[in-house]
Amino acid sequence: MTDRRGVVAKRAEDLMPGVPYVRGWVQARRSAEALASQLTALGLETDFPGLAADVNVSGDGMVRLGTIRPEAAVMLAELIVLGLTAEADTSPDVPPTTTRTIRRSSSAA
Repeated sequence: MTDRRGVVAKRAEDLMPGVPYVRGWVQARRSAEALASQLTALGLETDFPGLAADVNVSGDGMVRLGTIRPEAAVMLAELIVLGLTAEADTSPDVPPTTTRTIRRSSSAA
């Protein structure tokens, strides 16, 4: 998948001189570790076994989720919405909203 800005470029496999791959990968590693920490706190680490830092051909860091079950994708989307809602609820200009409960699927992959 590539977005309009080309941020999600091809994964770097053959390294080129002068491209800051290490800097991009270190940034991605920090971000992947932060996400892994939050997923672990929520008991969701097993739903994202392929979570990893990576770097693209331009040297931009990327966090790869790996292959995940559809239910895990839905949970992640709901968590993002809940976080944005909670953030908006702290703003004095936005009326409060109700909180939704994230339910884990009991089915195995």
